[in-house]
Amino acid sequence: MKKVEAIIKPFKLDDVREALADIGITGMTVVEVKGFGRQKGHTELYRGAEYVVDFLPKVKVEVVLADDQVERCIEAVTAAARTGKIGDGKIFVTSVERVVRIRTGEEDNDAI
Repeated sequence: MKKVEAIIKPFKLDDVREALADIGITGMTVVEVKGFGRQKGHTELYRGAEYVVDFLPKVKVEVVLADDQVERCIEAVTAAARTGKIGDGKIFVTSVERVVRIRTGEEDNDAI
């Protein structure tokens, strides 16, 4: 099993959710996060004063799935989240050793 974490622009969340649903992935966790990468924030003008926005708002989508679904998941997220501009985000894939469904006690692939 793998955990796929995608950091994306907030306005792309619905597109990513729909793309994942289209390939049969319906369970996910979504968290509002802030961060920056190469774009290193930006400056904004507010009421005549200029200030630096270091951490930009992003959304982190987490999905745990079977190994054979990972590539399709990455392709779906990439296609749905890409704008072609800096700050589109990143996808991280990590191994998951064990999953337990609390309600039933099911484990691993049965639990996801």
